[in-house]
Amino acid sequence: MAHYDYRAIPAPTKGEKIQGVKAPEARFAQTVEGLLNAQAAEGWEYMRSDVLPSDERAGLTSTQTIYRTLLIFRRAKATPHDAAGEVIQAAQTAAEAAAQPQRREPPLAAPPTQRVEPTRGDPAPAPSPPEEPAPRPDTPQPPEKG
Repeated sequence: MAHYDYRAIPAPTKGEKIQGVKAPEARFAQTVEGLLNAQAAEGWEYMRSDVLPSDERAGLTSTQTIYRTLLIFRRAKATPHDAAGEVIQAAQTAAEAAAQPQRREPPLAAPPTQRVEPTRGDPAPAPSPPEEPAPRPDTPQPPEKG
């Protein structure tokens, strides 16, 4: 089951001034689009907009209800199972690296004070002479001269 984090931000109430965009509807649409793209760049997925009541003070003793529009976003939360999986994967990688035998390469150049004597290894096997290919049974044989 997926778990999510949610974010609610106030929806813009008017469009920002954008060069080349004159109509108020187009400015407002560009403003909302910019807000949605900014949240998406942070990994938040747009869910919906909600209009919710908010009781606020009006004067010294009274309150009034104002309706606020909120934009609701969500993103997947890293579950403990995912975190455990990452730890297990890292441990397996480290264990595999430790299990592989480390091959030590000889130094490319010996230090000047130490002389390196050549070692005699097993001689390489002599190359075998190339074998003649056997004639194929379906090819005609040249007649023997005799």
